Amino acid sequence: MNPVHALIPYRDLLANLVGRDLKSRYKGSVMGFSWTILNPLFMAAIYIVFLRVLAGRNTVIAMEDIIIGVFAWQFTTQSVNASLHAFTGNPNLVKKVFFPRIILPTSVVLSALVNFLLTLLVQVPLVAAFLWYKGTLVSGWTLAIPAIVLYQTIFNLELALVVSAANVYYRDTAYLVGLVMSAWFFMSPVMYPLELVTSMSHGMPWLKDLYLLNPMALIITAYRALQVPGESLPMTPVALVGWLWPLLAGVVVLRVFNRAQRYFADVL
Repeated sequence: MNPVHALIPYRDLLANLVGRDLKSRYKGSVMGFSWTILNPLFMAAIYIVFLRVLAGRNTVIAMEDIIIGVFAWQFTTQSVNASLHAFTGNPNLVKKVFFPRIILPTSVVLSALVNFLLTLLVQVPLVAAFLWYKGTLVSGWTLAIPAIVLYQTIFNLELALVVSAANVYYRDTAYLVGLVMSAWFFMSPVMYPLELVTSMSHGMPWLKDLYLLNPMALIITAYRALQVPGESLPMTPVALVGWLWPLLAGVVVLRVFNRAQRYFADVL
């Protein structure tokens, strides 16, 4: 099944589901959408303080790097966590209405994408302000950010398909996802630059190569390289494999999802 062809006839349903999720996410909250921006900002501030206490006050911590990393990580985290209940949270819809099941996890990811795009309107000027304070300007490559956003959205959708389908059959998935995301956070350069991994892998080049197979390591580093002058994106054969394997895995994910979704109504 071509996911694009499957979604086009149901684009109105998809838009309604995205709108419903956006409206319900902060329903009854006084600050509403502001929490989408405040949460990663608070987390970034906590990480900065934590790292300074841990590493010492003389340690130079690039606040713009942490802000970029936290906002990018938040996009994937929101997509994965919300997709857990894409089907289990809509059993009546799945059982009684015919539509391509891929719409539900897609709507979750698109909802997270809308939030992420809106937060970028705050993140990019904030990063520019930090760089200006240091006497430099944001990179002109910032205009290429949409390309990385598109790649991350596709990657997040693959994760959403796997997680949402698995949670229908195995309700322990939510607990497993929590553990995996916690470990994945520390194995991705959210709080530290990729250069730290490079310096730690002297004598063990395979360590950095293994690290570069982590798509989030490349995604976060790409956001930094596009915005912060002097930041570089690794251009090695291993890094190329790290970029390509999630796209190739998407074909397998779609096939597995199509087989699994046939019995969603029966299991739910």
